[in-house]
Amino acid sequence: MKIRNLLILILSSLVMISCVREVSNNESKEVAIAVNTSVPKSSTQARSLTPSVQSQKSGTFVSGEHTTQGKVSITTKDSKSFLELGESFKTSESGPDLVVILHRSDNIIGSSKPPAYSLKKGDYIILAPLKKYSGAQTYSIPNNINLADYKSAAIWCRKFNATFGAAKLSS
Repeated sequence: MKIRNLLILILSSLVMISCVREVSNNESKEVAIAVNTSVPKSSTQARSLTPSVQSQKSGTFVSGEHTTQGKVSITTKDSKSFLELGESFKTSESGPDLVVILHRSDNIIGSSKPPAYSLKKGDYIILAPLKKYSGAQTYSIPNNINLADYKSAAIWCRKFNATFGAAKLSS
């Protein structure tokens, strides 16, 4: 009985010692990695590593065919433009084939007729299918698009030509 207890104690000790060595080896590797990490030596280097972000235009959604709310903005990061829907963005889940568009009019809802607030071909460009019905999301704007030609962003149901909501973009 005493030998059995002694063996259990020895085995337990060996397991604990090997675990402590494993942890200390991992910690020393982490310290070595942290020490060897290169840090920019000048502030000009640091600035070039961080993308330059500029907000160009922004607006707030107005409901059309369905309740749509939240903020939208167009930003430029390293000479690439993006349309960003804010965290407060929310639209109805009842539409199939919802897309994010840029439109030439600054008053889509006021210049189109209810209930669908339909759009005319050629007055808009489709950026991408809507990723999700609420929350922050980002859409790339092709470089060949002249943003000065587009005054609004909208959530549009392509299948039924129905504008769920639109936001006038202003500087």
